[in-house]
Amino acid sequence: MREPTRRRTQTTLPAVTGYRAQFRKLFCSSRLASAVSLSAALLAAPAVLADTVAEAPKPAIKSELASHTLLLDVAAAGERLVAVGSRGHIVYSDDQGSSWTQADVPARQLLTAVYFADANNGWAVGHDSVILHSSDAGASWELQYRDPELDMPEDPNGPGLLERPLMDVWFRDASTGFAFGAYGIYLRTDDGGETWEDLSFDIDNPDGFHYNAVTPVKGAGLFLAGEMGTLYRSADFGDTWETLQNSPYDGTWFGAAGTGEANQVLVWGLRGNMFRSTDFGDTWEQVELHTPNNGPLEATLLGGTLSAGDSLAVVGAGGVVLTSSDNGENFDVAVRPDRVALATAKYLPDGQMLLVGQHGVVKASPKGLPNIQ
Repeated sequence: MREPTRRRTQTTLPAVTGYRAQFRKLFCSSRLASAVSLSAALLAAPAVLADTVAEAPKPAIKSELASHTLLLDVAAAGERLVAVGSRGHIVYSDDQGSSWTQADVPARQLLTAVYFADANNGWAVGHDSVILHSSDAGASWELQYRDPELDMPEDPNGPGLLERPLMDVWFRDASTGFAFGAYGIYLRTDDGGETWEDLSFDIDNPDGFHYNAVTPVKGAGLFLAGEMGTLYRSADFGDTWETLQNSPYDGTWFGAAGTGEANQVLVWGLRGNMFRSTDFGDTWEQVELHTPNNGPLEATLLGGTLSAGDSLAVVGAGGVVLTSSDNGENFDVAVRPDRVALATAKYLPDGQMLLVGQHGVVKASPKGLPNIQ
């Protein structure tokens, strides 16, 4: 197995949309011709005599506006809602999104995804390969992992270190979990995050394409979607991975979700492209999406979730909200009047929708539109 070789560079943003550039500053678009390993001299240098590549993590700053700034994901911890986003902000709500409290967080990196394995144990991931863990339903967090090369001595004349943000995280129980991210990073834990193993080269991804979203598929396994049309599946829920050779689209996928039916999965991404499979990725059919004016939807689709009752919601650039109640066969398309970019959405028990994005967390109607007062 090859050893990962990395160098830090200044992150550049993809020319996807203006919304994307100001919204998720984590999808590195420029490709490196090759990755350069740290020199033997650097590896041998005593840490006490040299500055490290990055300073030690600092706690997230408390702010009354934390729930109104950029947030990228939300998950349920029992009856509590927990959302994560910019500057290490994590907020939680015990009244289904009507009010929010900021959690204690030991890092201020941009957080991209959050997942709870049960009502108490949750994990959040983000830039610098940061992984945070909570055992109290999101009220407080501890740092479990960050890119170990950030703590290595810095060679002022050597190459930098490739910045590899984590994009998504999923646990199959409170012990075994997986984190995925940029440049093909793939981490696994079998002890609840006490240790994380870098298994990036266990997935066939020689070009180091980014992994953007992982999702469970009922009765089938895990599905992983990424850059340049790359798709992967795992019939044993993460133990082994198979590369799909029949991706229906060669553009980037930003999201994926099961539909609630066995073997069914949806993937979506650039320019309103969405495809549906009823056989765990063996075959695909495009989902036709049209704007309220009946034109083809061309907005980039970013995130979405399957909620209780098999209701699907997918959102994206320009305030686009897609909803389906027939396992993703058809979607209603709405556009919010504020046109604010949205990262993901989640149905609440009362049927309303919680939207997460550029302006934080917002409660909306079942179709994602503003509630009429």
